[in-house]
Amino acid sequence: MDRNLVEFRLAPGDISAIRFGVSPGHELCNAIRVMQRPDDHPLQWGWLRSVRSRMPREPFDLLRTVIGAEGYFPDFFTTTPSWDMQPDDEFARLREVPPELMRVDLAKMIVRSTGERQRAIRHMHDDPLRARAMLADAFEAMWHAVLAPFWPQLERILRADIAVRSRRIATDGLGGMVGALHRSVEWSDDAVRVELRMHREVLDCRGSGLVLVPTVMNWTHGCSVLSEPPAQPTLFYPAQGVTETWARDPGSAAEALGALLGPARAGILLAAHAERTTSQVAADAGLAISTASHHLAVLRETGLVASRRAGARVLHLRTPLGEAVVGATL
Repeated sequence: MDRNLVEFRLAPGDISAIRFGVSPGHELCNAIRVMQRPDDHPLQWGWLRSVRSRMPREPFDLLRTVIGAEGYFPDFFTTTPSWDMQPDDEFARLREVPPELMRVDLAKMIVRSTGERQRAIRHMHDDPLRARAMLADAFEAMWHAVLAPFWPQLERILRADIAVRSRRIATDGLGGMVGALHRSVEWSDDAVRVELRMHREVLDCRGSGLVLVPTVMNWTHGCSVLSEPPAQPTLFYPAQGVTETWARDPGSAAEALGALLGPARAGILLAAHAERTTSQVAADAGLAISTASHHLAVLRETGLVASRRAGARVLHLRTPLGEAVVGATL
């Protein structure tokens, strides 16, 4: 039986252009789908119990009309995954989507819908500037209500996954890393192939490369793709380490790490997702500089934190091993 395969074809020079990204927009779109079909997403039940009472009804209704419960949803919500993408960047980008691109994506949703939903999307298609403003406002409102309180946990899981995958390249090679993304993903000398439920396509990525993006909210349904210009060719795959407790209070994660490393070192490690100087680490932790320096030295010796000199300053950042430890705890 024929398989529904999306094939990302790569030239030899594109191998170095395979890179990782993060997409807050993708997480929110799939969170809206989780709310529509919670029975399909048992790993999200803990998160769902926490946010149901605070969900803004009108923004949710608008976004679920456009996004739907399964299958394709508009590319303009998720077209630019990158390593340093943050929610505010996503909101600003969405408010600047060209009207002609909105029309293209909304037209795809028109043919995928019926009845009142189809009529509502047609109205948006006829006035893309108004639709863009409405969708951007709804997107931001939903984000702040249901995902912003959990973004630290989400981001740590996503970045921990990326750190582990990056480390695997060093031990198993690029092909070994890609082939281990998910059971539906295959690697060959000139292509990355992913099996999907309802879509097949051969995509020439030569010159553009491929972005690999882990996801928490779409964990149950496996992989999905962005394949049509102007979107960067992108493969979304389930992040490692997602359990039913991923949305728990970060304080409990700090306690768990504290039992392993001690409270001070646990706090320093949890805050080491961005580079900071020794003085900044000390100030953030409420410690003397000499004490912070000692804790950083221990974390560095155990491989959890890396330090580099930048002029007169020394900057400290979690290593891939540190990311994996934090991600597993969360």
